[in-house]
Amino acid sequence: ADGTPHPVGHALRNPELAAVLRDIAAIGPRALVDGPIARAIVDKVRQHPSLPGALTQDDLRRYQPREREALCHPLRTGGRWVRLCGFPPPSSGGIAVGQILGLLSRTPQALAGLRDGRPGADWLHAYTEASRLAFADRAQYVGDPDFVPAPGGDWNSLLAPEYLNARAQLIGPQRMPEARPGRPAGATLAFAPMPSQPEAGTSHISIVDGRGNALAMTTTIESAFGSRLMVSTDPSRPGGFLLNNELTDFSFAPADSQGRPIANRVQPGKRPRSSMAPTLVFDAQSGEPLMSAGSPGGALIIHYTAKALHGSLHWGLHPQAALNLPNFGTLGGPLMLEQNRFPDATVQALRALGHTVQTVEMTSGAQALLRRGGRWLGGADPRREGIVAGD
Repeated sequence: ADGTPHPVGHALRNPELAAVLRDIAAIGPRALVDGPIARAIVDKVRQHPSLPGALTQDDLRRYQPREREALCHPLRTGGRWVRLCGFPPPSSGGIAVGQILGLLSRTPQALAGLRDGRPGADWLHAYTEASRLAFADRAQYVGDPDFVPAPGGDWNSLLAPEYLNARAQLIGPQRMPEARPGRPAGATLAFAPMPSQPEAGTSHISIVDGRGNALAMTTTIESAFGSRLMVSTDPSRPGGFLLNNELTDFSFAPADSQGRPIANRVQPGKRPRSSMAPTLVFDAQSGEPLMSAGSPGGALIIHYTAKALHGSLHWGLHPQAALNLPNFGTLGGPLMLEQNRFPDATVQALRALGHTVQTVEMTSGAQALLRRGGRWLGGADPRREGIVAGD
């Protein structure tokens, strides 16, 4: 009550949230869109003291979840073919991870191993160029498929072997001056590229049960405390639940300077573009699940997940060792390297190749499970909370 933190080990109770969960358990999703919980959500938004919103109960009642088919494609990694399955738009993660790993596999650097337990400058160069090409396509094409048509009528056009072959030819020995979006078969450039902007506030969990069912689940409220609005249906009970801040996943600008609309602009009833990349990997021949992976981390989710996949499947690392590797990535601009994790020689070599390099804190939080030798191995990123547990 006086604003000081609770001591370590304090049992934090949330009776209000418990009551909400009981209502959902009793009557299902209707509890969230009609009745006292829905009224409390609407009142909290509309009665904000400085920036009241326009949410109504009709908005909640009309909302319907969408079930999407997984976006799957073949990938050759570590001398074998696998089937990589990720979430399709409005998430951009599945396409971007698939493009990065697919483009990288088409370069000579794909055969490079680790140097002193870290990726070397040549490999990081190829990875970064592949990422810049993937992020250029992401900014150009990806948005809610209920509002934005897939290039060429199929999101798999961005992962087609012929398209990746052509795009991989752009990766040379030096940093390309500008990474521009490609043109998959049948695609038009009706939209303007979306400028990069910050994203945050995510968690991930990977699970495999005793029957072999595999799950990769990423969830977010966009920043650690969402919109910082706590909803309660009964002021006499402490606690409640936070409302998300997902509007910030839309483009802050609706159009570019020429008036061309941005695919991920705000529109009524539209879902924002995400970077979440929950990923399941299957053996291409047997169809058996091989891996579950994903990560929090805003737009860097794409790189944290790609690192976990490449490290485990291509470099043959235990998933924990793959997650422990130094982080790296680009959002289309500078190449970011996790601070204090790469030797100065690597930084200087990358700069000699034309890259602008920044060393920054990169708090990932990835999780991964990998089937190898008839048993499941697990990894939990040491940079955030999370453990590996199981029978």
